[in-house]
Amino acid sequence: MPAGRSQLTAKQEAFCEEYMVDLNGAQAAIRAGYSENSAKEIGSENLTKPNVQQRIAELKAERSERTEISADYVLSSLKEVADRCMKAEAITSRTDGEEVETGEYRFEHAGANKALELLGKHLKLFTDKVDHSGTIGLESILGDIEDDGLPTPRS
Repeated sequence: MPAGRSQLTAKQEAFCEEYMVDLNGAQAAIRAGYSENSAKEIGSENLTKPNVQQRIAELKAERSERTEISADYVLSSLKEVADRCMKAEAITSRTDGEEVETGEYRFEHAGANKALELLGKHLKLFTDKVDHSGTIGLESILGDIEDDGLPTPRS
């Protein structure tokens, strides 16, 4: 019996197994027998418990081994799709029983864009960064400040 399993209650083990179905904590809690009214809270709480996290990690590792799908497999497959889609293939037509290039090329832009987008997300190339540095010129907003701390009315 894996180490994580012995530290779990029967409901927590059921939660872990159900969580692997769709990675949705609230739905896993409901399917594991927790109250629908508190499923969101219970799911969230369970996911913060180290023994539950350990068991989920074990189940994910078992699934990866069973399916032979790893991050390396996914990334190399995405790269292969991008490379294949970006390869310009000559368009040919049949003339007098012979294949002749038309001078046009086919480029699968949708597949290339999606594969590159997913690879870019993996590399965190497309994160929104907001620069919050800088100064705010309150003088330009409020006008001149009098000695009493009140702004001078603008004319």
